[in-house]
Amino acid sequence: KAEVLQPHLFEKVEEHIVALNHLGAFKPQELSNMVWAFAKAGILQSNVFEKVADHIVALDSLEGFNEQVVSNMVWGFSKADLQHPQMFEKLIERAIEKPNEFSSRNIENLLRWTK
Repeated sequence: KAEVLQPHLFEKVEEHIVALNHLGAFKPQELSNMVWAFAKAGILQSNVFEKVADHIVALDSLEGFNEQVVSNMVWGFSKADLQHPQMFEKLIERAIEKPNEFSSRNIENLLRWTK
């Protein structure tokens, strides 16, 4: 487990993200990086996870959600031991819809991490 050297920075980011009405200004990679960073730092009880998941579920399109974005997102939730079936389903559907963009290995990981 990584030591959080600046926990107050994660707290400030969480406060800001949770206070936003929507996350539409964030690119998919930015959302993915945020989830990954919180999970990697061991900050697993953050409201950021739910806010990001709810945002993804509400999106009409997952255009821009490439293999790296989807993998990091699902890995972060798995690392945090958090389940969000609607988001997982949507992200896995994205991977299945774009077989030329997602390796079979990453699809396998997605299915394993969402159990």
